[in-house]
Order: sequence, then structure tokens, then C-alpha cells
Amino acid sequence: MSDESYYVPHSSPYPAALAGALFLLVLGFILRINGHGVGIGFMAAGGAAAIYVVARWFGSVVAETQGGVFHPWEDRSFRWGMAWFIASEVMFFAAFFGTLFYLRNISVPALEQTELLWPGYQGGWPTSGPAGQPFTPMAAWGVPALNTLILLSSGVTVTWAHWGLLKNRRNQLIAGLALTVALGLAFLGFQAYEYRHAYTELGLTLGAGVYGATFFMLTGFHGLHVTIGAVALSAILGRAVKGHFTPEDHFGFEGAAWYWHFVDVVWLMLFVFVYWL
Repeated sequence: MSDESYYVPHSSPYPAALAGALFLLVLGFILRINGHGVGIGFMAAGGAAAIYVVARWFGSVVAETQGGVFHPWEDRSFRWGMAWFIASEVMFFAAFFGTLFYLRNISVPALEQTELLWPGYQGGWPTSGPAGQPFTPMAAWGVPALNTLILLSSGVTVTWAHWGLLKNRRNQLIAGLALTVALGLAFLGFQAYEYRHAYTELGLTLGAGVYGATFFMLTGFHGLHVTIGAVALSAILGRAVKGHFTPEDHFGFEGAAWYWHFVDVVWLMLFVFVYWL
């Protein structure tokens, strides 16, 4: 064990500032969904403030990294922290997949057998429930299959970028990261198209009972995670262009890559259990 002391940064205003920004963002969202037009202003202010604070906060951490204040102790803590963060994300999605399993295998079959409550109801899956609006489920072998190919390809490109970093090939690192970010943005573009198609042509909305709710909760939160991953990789790309990272010291890249691979795995499960089966 090294006898070097663990680096502890000075007190920072960023945690409190970010909490305030997120409060404004959530408050604006709540006001907006309840029909208050002022909610848009709160959302815009909160979102802009959050982006500014995160950029400044991350910038200070990058400066610390480049300043050489971190040692093997800090590197180990970063790795464990990222591992536990991803573990918490696994539990987050496990809750939604568990809900989907309960609805498909327990709740809907139970309703089919409850003649006194819903006589003649034959739900099957997908269903909007006994009193839900009619809809057409999203076909798996269209945009979802294309998005699966896109995300799997992005997993290859970020791994290719990692190989370039380990071999000190900066052009390969930059090209792989740029391709990964581009594929992530393409995924989000196709998902936006899919949502528009679902709402305008399939009748598949958040009001389409249990299927609509689980569909949009699972795919929507996954899309949010793709967005976060694309932003993180864009920041890593900017740092790579500036010459940051070495084959021996590059946890910033590795942490973002771990997160991106996690996003890929979650999407594969979504494709199988939400779209295909």
C-alpha cells in the first residue's frame, strides 16, 4: 500500500448549485404536465443551469487530473465508484423489467380469470388492459432492429478506440470516439422517429394501458441513458483531441466506455423482452 495521502479537494459550491438547478428543472416539469405554461421557463432555466454547473464541475476535475494530484489510491476509488454506480443502474432497470415480468405473467393472466370484475376479458400480451385504448404494438424488425445494429456497432467502435489508446494511436482513439458519438446520436434520432410514429400512427401512447406505460418507461429511460453516455463520450472526445489520456492513465475514458457497454446490454434486453417477445 502506498504511503501517499489521499487527495481531498477543497470545499466546492457545485453540489449545492447542481441540486438547485435540478430542483428548478423538476419543478418546471411538474408545472408543465399540470398545464402551467410557466413550467417551460423553469425547465429551461433549470436545464441551462445544470449544464453550466456540470461543465464547470467536470472541468475542475479534469484540471485536477491533468495537474497530477491523483495517485493509485484515487484511481482505485474511481473504479470502485463507477462499478457501484453501474450496479445501481442495473438495479434501476431491474425494477422496470421486474414490473414488465409481473404484468405479463401474473397480473394480466389473473385479470383473464376474474370473470366477476371483467367478464369476457381476454388480454394476452401486448394489451392495454380491460379498459385501455386500442393500439398497434411496435414491430421489432423495423427501427428497433436497426437501432440494435447501431448500438452493437457503437460497442465495436468504442472498443476500437480503446485499443488505439492502449497502443498510443491517438488518431484511432479520436476516430473511434467520434464514430461512437455519431452512432449514439443516430440511435436517438431513430428513437425520436419511432416515438412520433407510435403516437401519430399506432395509437401507442402513455395512455395505452400497461403496455404503453412499460414501453415508454423502459425505452425512454434507456434513451436518457444513451443521451448521458453520448454527452460523456463527447467530453472524452474533446479531451482526447487536446492530448489527454495515456496508455497507462486513462480511467476517464474507461469509465465512459463501461457506461456505454452497460447501455448496449440494456438495449439488447429491451429488444428481446419489449419488442420481440
